[in-house]
Amino acid sequence: MVELADYGKYETAWCPGCGNFLILRAVKEALVASQLSPREVVMVSGIGQAAKTPHYLNANVFNGLHGRALPVATGVKLTNPQLHVIVESGDGCNYGEGGNHFLAAIRRNINVTLLVHNNQVYGLTKGQASPTSMEGFITKAQPAGVFSSPFNPLAVAVALHAGFVARSFAGMHDHLVKIIQQAMAHKGFAVVDILQQCVSFNKVNTFAWYKSRCSELPESYDPTDWEAAIKTAHEWGEKIPVGVIYRNNRIPFEEHFSVLEQGPLVGREVDKTELQKFMQHFL
Repeated sequence: MVELADYGKYETAWCPGCGNFLILRAVKEALVASQLSPREVVMVSGIGQAAKTPHYLNANVFNGLHGRALPVATGVKLTNPQLHVIVESGDGCNYGEGGNHFLAAIRRNINVTLLVHNNQVYGLTKGQASPTSMEGFITKAQPAGVFSSPFNPLAVAVALHAGFVARSFAGMHDHLVKIIQQAMAHKGFAVVDILQQCVSFNKVNTFAWYKSRCSELPESYDPTDWEAAIKTAHEWGEKIPVGVIYRNNRIPFEEHFSVLEQGPLVGREVDKTELQKFMQHFL
């Protein structure tokens, strides 16, 4: 029986009141609810405040380069498809520096869960605008306000027919736990955009700001309806929809390779012809 204590308790370097605490707690509870033991889980991150999460989790972890978590996670999943691979980093790391890898993961439909801490600002590097910052957002690096339109990750993911696309809010604990569980259970690439407050550098999109706007999708909503999902992904204002926005049953990337059906590649002999077929997809 997997328990919360199995995932450890560590002293963190986050600011008091940071949304990262709430997300870390939700991740642990989702793992326990799914009865996944630490040895079955690999958590990969890039660089940033959110990317420190693996430091505070008793599991197999990899803390890599800024924006490069998804390629590492892809390699881990293909090397050992039996592992549950989770990527956890911020909006800047995944949508900025890692933007092209985000697109590649969607196209491949690799069976990896991506949890994005989206506070609409760069927290580790002292508060400059991120790809998801709203127009007009003022920072020390952008004193005249942000001119660029914010990147809409969920609209992009839906447009490219990502396997599982969802949004939640760090302040909606039970909802977030449920969404993370569903994302981890999905066969194929799953992205969860998690709205959170940054108490140090974002005084606009606060906990109260998100709390007053985030609204769960109605039970009648059909996440398999692509056109409805596109429309929903573009909704942002006084009402921000949270829940599973889009879902489909595309074949996961790793299931295209017969060489992976026999288990992990490490520690066994592999037919060279089959291995070449496998490797040509990454050249």
